[in-house]
Amino acid sequence: MLIQSTPSSLSDILRQRRQRLATLIDFPAILWSGSNIPRNYPGNVFPYRANSHFLYFGGLPLANAAILLEAGKLELFMDDPSPSSALWHGEMSRREEIAQIIGADAARPMAELESRLEGAATIAVQDAATWTQQSQLLNRWVLPQNPPQGRDLELAKAIISIRLTHDDGALAELRKAAAVTVEAHKAGMMATSNAKIEAEVRAAMEGVIIAHNMTTSYNSIVTVHGEVLHNEHHHHPLQPGDLLLADVGAETSSGWAADITRTWAVSGKFSSTQRDIYNVVLAAHDSCIAKVQPGVEYQDIHLLACTVIAEGLVDLGILQGNPQDLVEIDAHALFFPHGVGHLVGLDVHDMEDLGDLAGYEEGRLRSDRFGLSYLRLNRPLKPGMLVTIEPGFYQVPAILNDPQLRSKYQDVVNWERLSEFADVRGIRIEDDVLVTPQGREVLTNGLPTEVRDIEELLNHGR
Repeated sequence: MLIQSTPSSLSDILRQRRQRLATLIDFPAILWSGSNIPRNYPGNVFPYRANSHFLYFGGLPLANAAILLEAGKLELFMDDPSPSSALWHGEMSRREEIAQIIGADAARPMAELESRLEGAATIAVQDAATWTQQSQLLNRWVLPQNPPQGRDLELAKAIISIRLTHDDGALAELRKAAAVTVEAHKAGMMATSNAKIEAEVRAAMEGVIIAHNMTTSYNSIVTVHGEVLHNEHHHHPLQPGDLLLADVGAETSSGWAADITRTWAVSGKFSSTQRDIYNVVLAAHDSCIAKVQPGVEYQDIHLLACTVIAEGLVDLGILQGNPQDLVEIDAHALFFPHGVGHLVGLDVHDMEDLGDLAGYEEGRLRSDRFGLSYLRLNRPLKPGMLVTIEPGFYQVPAILNDPQLRSKYQDVVNWERLSEFADVRGIRIEDDVLVTPQGREVLTNGLPTEVRDIEELLNHGR
C-alpha cells in the first residue's frame, strides 16, 4: 500500500511522545509492530492490526516493522517491498518515505536490528511469529502471557504513565471514532424495523463504519440475548417483544477506538417492565457520569453504579433491604456482575495486554468479591483519561440459577416479583467519557439515552 501524505503534525506528535518517554527511562526500547497471520495458506491473511504500543510511538500501522526508541530519538527498522509485490498490492511506500512521514532519525533494514539490541527493553506482541522473533533476538523469553520483568517492567510502567492520559493528537482521533460510532448506532436503530435477524442490524451499523474507512474496534455485539455479555452470534430472529442490545464501536485507521452500547425495543416501544429496568440502568449511568472529575476514584464510581442499581431494584420490589447494605453483600451483582467500565484509547480496552499493571494503581490488587472482581480500572481519575461508563442489568441463568447464590441471597431477592420482568434479558447503556480539568466531556453524547428519544429514532425508520 502507498501511504498517503500525512500532516506534518504527526511527526511532531510522535516526537513529543518519545521525548516524554526519554524523561522516564535511560535505556533503549524496541517495539515490534507484529506480522500478518495467515489463515490456511500464506496469501490469505487475517485482518492486520499493528501492536498498540508500536502505533503510539510509530504512528502508522506498519507490518513486520520495529522501532528503536532511545534518548528521544527513533530509528525505524523494516524492509522495502519486494519488486513483485506491486503486481498484487500496487505501489507501496518505501522505508525512507515512511521514515520521513513519522519523523524517524534513521531508517534501516530489519537485518540490522539484531546489532542494535544491547540493553534494550521491549513489550511482548500478541502474535506468535513476532514474540518468537522477539525472544530469539533478545535471547530471553518474551511471552504475552508472562508479566514483564526487569527493564521490560520499567518500560511498561513508563509507557502506562504516558498513555493513561491522551494528548491532542490522540483526542482528535478518538473524537473521530466516537462520531462515526454514534452514526452507526443511529443507523442500527433505524434499520431495526425492517430487519428479520440480528445480523441485518449489525450490517447496517458496520456499514456506516466501513463507509468512513474505519474498522470495528472489537467484534460487534448485536443481540436479543443481552444476558450473554459478549454475545457474538447474530442469527437470532427479532421478535416484537425483544430488547436488542448493541455494543458496537469504530476504530480509526491509526488504531484509536470508540465504544458505545445502547439497548432498544425491537417493536419501537419499550414495555412497561422494560422501561422500568431501563430507567434504573439510566439513573446509574447518569449518576456515574456526573461524578467523573479529576481526583475521583474510579472504584467509587463503580460502587455508585451498584448503589443506584440496588436502589432502583428495591423500588421495583426485586431486591429487599437497604440498598447500601445490599451492595456490601454484593446482592446487586446478581444483576450487575461486571465493572462499570474501562480505559479507552489505542484498543477499546486500552493497555489491557499489560493486565492489571495498567488498570490498577500501583500497590492495589484486584478484589475477589463477587461485586468487585471484574472491575477493570482502579485508579484515581486524571485530566486526559478516557473511560467508559457502562452499567447494566442482566438476568444471567448461570448466576440466577446457581444453587449457592440462590441460597446466599434467598432473603433479599423477591423471585416472584423478578419473574414479572422476564422480557428483560439484558440492558446496558455505555458512553465514552473524557476527564477534563474542570470535570468531564461525553465524547459520545450525540447518541440519545432517554427512552422517548430512542423510541423516536426507532420509529423514524418505520
